[in-house]
Amino acid sequence: MYLKRQVLSIVIVSTLSIFNTNAQIQELKNWLSTPTMNRVPLENISFSQIPLTKSEAASATALLLADKKTEMLDNFDQQWDNRLLSSNGLTMPFYYQIFGSEPIDGRSLFISLHGGGGAPPAVNDRQYENQKHLYDSTIKNMEGVYMALRAPTNTWDLWHQEHIDDFLNIIIQMAVIKENVNPNKIYILGYSAGGDGLFQLAPRMADRWAAASMMAGHPGDASALSLRNIPFSIHMGALDKAYKRNELAKQWGIKLDSLKSNDPEAYIHDVQVHEGLGHWMKLNDSVALHWMKKYTRNPIPEKVVWVQDNRHHNRFYWLGTPDDYIVEKGKITAEYNKSTNEIEIMDNYSDRIQLFVNDNMLDLDQPIIVKYKGNIIHNELIARTIHNIYTTLSEKGDIYLSFPSVISINENTIGK
Repeated sequence: MYLKRQVLSIVIVSTLSIFNTNAQIQELKNWLSTPTMNRVPLENISFSQIPLTKSEAASATALLLADKKTEMLDNFDQQWDNRLLSSNGLTMPFYYQIFGSEPIDGRSLFISLHGGGGAPPAVNDRQYENQKHLYDSTIKNMEGVYMALRAPTNTWDLWHQEHIDDFLNIIIQMAVIKENVNPNKIYILGYSAGGDGLFQLAPRMADRWAAASMMAGHPGDASALSLRNIPFSIHMGALDKAYKRNELAKQWGIKLDSLKSNDPEAYIHDVQVHEGLGHWMKLNDSVALHWMKKYTRNPIPEKVVWVQDNRHHNRFYWLGTPDDYIVEKGKITAEYNKSTNEIEIMDNYSDRIQLFVNDNMLDLDQPIIVKYKGNIIHNELIARTIHNIYTTLSEKGDIYLSFPSVISINENTIGK
């Protein structure tokens, strides 16, 4: 009799769980059906905080991703068709061509940044026109969307000012929606001033790129550490002595060799200093497109090294830190182990960080162990919630960077 009552109790609880979860999905549908301007903030509604099953989390993700796509089209569809994006009072013209047959898993996207920099607008306009077709002879035999961007400003640092990251975020999302680009096959390259930008943009937005290539640029104060999980190539003319670009390219080659030696599974790189060539490399650098194309992005690498740039980001792969706790050049290193269902934090400068977790990383139906420098600070189940999915989809609109579960760490101990 006891066993029958126990089985009946399990059935009732299971049925109630299914009912509650289905009710949550219906409530989410009702919330999404309300015009955006009239929606109550999701975090203020109880259903968004109730735990979900794995399958229901997948359903909620699909609904929220569709809503995010609608939002992007409402805001940028006409701008995309006009090839002129606007954001925060600035505009960015862009141009693209499509090459090859569309693969089953979606197209590749090559984002290409022109040279020029601190010069009259007409100079940068000419550089933009040149960049549009710079690699036509190479990419005509490849597959992908080749896109040239015109920088919104004409300053020396035109490709690594803060607004560039925002424009790139819009471009990536719209290319996925409008041209069926695969978010895991997005590549970025830049020449001269565009190469200056590449040295900065590749590491600070590494979670968006499958690979990156720098041509004839200057690294400035960029750090290579955040490049751990993206292949990175450098092409430089051996005679390109201005600003010691040639010397710095060689130094970066040594630096990347050292990083890879200490971390053999990471820091894939290809550094080529072209003998007898100056700032113009006569398209010898075009091999970078074929080299990049060999790689696809891993959006949830097991180990992440995140060094904060002067353009702050509050999320990087599956790590996050609140805006108020960001420190320039601060470093966070963490890794997860699927077989032991744990995360270990090795380096952490911030008093508050978030660990974003999805079902492709760890088993969310079992307790998650979190360690800080070898000491266990968490060993509990963590819930999947609609609110977490919404929060992680809202900025980047990237299904592969969507996480239903979040663990908050305060001063390297567990916190809420």
